[in-house]
Amino acid sequence: MGFLSLRVGLFFALLGGVRTCDEHDHLLWDDYSHFQEHFQGHRRAFPSTNLPVPTRPLEWGDVNIIHTTDSHGWLLGHQKSSFPEPNYSGDFGDFASFVAHMKEIASEKDVDLLLIDTGDLHDGTGLSDGFPPGGIDAHDSNQFFAQLPYDVLAIGNHELYIYNVTLDMHTNFAPKFPGRYLSSNANITVPDGNGNNVSVPVGSRYAKFTTAKGRNVTALGVMFHFTGNDEGTTVQAPAAMVKETWFSEAIADEPDFFLLIGHMPVRNGDWPTVFNAVRAVHPTTPILLLGGHTHIRDCVQLDGRMMALESGRYMETVGWMSVNLTQTSDTDNLTFSRRYLDPNRVTFEYHTRTRNSTFDTSVGQEITQGLDALSVSYDLGFQYGIAPQDYFLTAAPYPSNSSALTLLSQEVLPVALAVNNSRANIPAFMFVQSGGLRFDIYKGPFDKNDQFTVSPFTNAFVFIPNVTINLGQQVLDGLNGVTPSKREFVEEMEETEYARGDVAKRYREWLKRMAEYDAVQKRDTENLTLGYVTHDSCPGVGDDIPHTAIQSYTSVPNYLASPLPPGVDPDSPIVDLVFTDFVQGNVLQALNSAQSNRTFTTADVGSYSDCKLNCVLGVFAQQSWN
Repeated sequence: MGFLSLRVGLFFALLGGVRTCDEHDHLLWDDYSHFQEHFQGHRRAFPSTNLPVPTRPLEWGDVNIIHTTDSHGWLLGHQKSSFPEPNYSGDFGDFASFVAHMKEIASEKDVDLLLIDTGDLHDGTGLSDGFPPGGIDAHDSNQFFAQLPYDVLAIGNHELYIYNVTLDMHTNFAPKFPGRYLSSNANITVPDGNGNNVSVPVGSRYAKFTTAKGRNVTALGVMFHFTGNDEGTTVQAPAAMVKETWFSEAIADEPDFFLLIGHMPVRNGDWPTVFNAVRAVHPTTPILLLGGHTHIRDCVQLDGRMMALESGRYMETVGWMSVNLTQTSDTDNLTFSRRYLDPNRVTFEYHTRTRNSTFDTSVGQEITQGLDALSVSYDLGFQYGIAPQDYFLTAAPYPSNSSALTLLSQEVLPVALAVNNSRANIPAFMFVQSGGLRFDIYKGPFDKNDQFTVSPFTNAFVFIPNVTINLGQQVLDGLNGVTPSKREFVEEMEETEYARGDVAKRYREWLKRMAEYDAVQKRDTENLTLGYVTHDSCPGVGDDIPHTAIQSYTSVPNYLASPLPPGVDPDSPIVDLVFTDFVQGNVLQALNSAQSNRTFTTADVGSYSDCKLNCVLGVFAQQSWN
């Protein structure tokens, strides 16, 4: 019996059996004759609305790639009924079945098909973050991820925030993909056989392999210049990495193509440094580049013999790339294609030429059952309360009654941080970074899994006592750059936070650009569902299914504040200034810039609450949504 089958069996034995068939069959897409069979086999309540069918087949080449990135534990699919969530309702078992069928099609076509992932498996849902005390983030959910036949994978920054998580990836995950889990510039310090601490790659520096159709490949897996990694791990800047001897040796021999993968955006990032280093040695060798990190759909071509693809976030996108390598001379431009797929069963069945009765594979079904059982084991269905309405992270302006950020700052923090807090009777002025929320809140039951998807971060709340309201307001203004003189500080702070992994601002700005692009296109949107609209730098249409764009309101301050304590003298130093430890350095810098009476240091900072950022919504829901 395989590991997954054994795991599922143990879960079922423990739980007394987990039902995987609904009592009644569900008709999902009754407007489309191809999809008129009843769906059976999953416990999930699928969207009751119809999902659009892709409009055209994928373009296959000699070499083809299925790409995932920034999945962040979203392995059970998006299960809310409000659009665009139904677009992404396929779970990882469905994706496994899709990959298996696509491999069969590739074999029939006598072409190569590679499966690639570019990192960030952690921090995002209850499946990754809802482990019991003593566990390790995503250790269990990664076991299901490892059941898929990934050819090459790269490390992400969320694999490096906590040493024990990195160690788990080094000792338990990387060995499942021998030589193919790449961390070209990311190391971990571990004891060697003699008890001496040595710095070694988390996975492998690079990989050289031959595809099923006999093509030689040299692959690298590169991390952006990340600075938020934990003690005991190191990340080398790509500019320094390309000067290493091992890098020169790795790229010395010419393969049939280079496979550059890594956790870096394909635009406005460090990829040109790596690309140019390869091109300096091999001016015309085909390069297939897969990026990630900024959570967007994007594609660029740095020359006519390469393509760079970025495939979104949270299993909301499955990327597709193909290239013909045999149709041209060694210097002609290559013919590439790319596509951004919405991961749901309509998409998967269309592109694999299957029906509901023929789509599911045994491995896919086992993965779904195992994920369901893990969800039950973690008690992710535990309900904290019932959200009275939808609250949006980007699709509603801030401040507004529909803004999740307004809800967090104005209601959630004052209520949640007062529970079981001995300082609750002391007036407090609370800051939280706007990137502290990661997802929308939808009307209806708010459960443990929702708590993790909306805010998976384990940032602790800390405080500085005896601060005046006026000084606190100056600190907030400085952090948000409300005056031109403070803008330079904010720009520096934003770059620092990006280097530590915060991509919320870039994602929101991308959504806004896509919505503005969509607004000027003269097309009929009457029958289109809400979803991603992508305008990138590669030829042709990238989105597999046309949508009307998701709106994004980018006028959001970097830091949000709770309501000012009522009836407090603004110049009286009796207020607790509360913030998260993730931004402690920025707050101290702003405090010391706002006044010269004293120099604030880490010695002035104390622990404020046992409740961390990833639990405030659950505490609030129990207090206010029942």
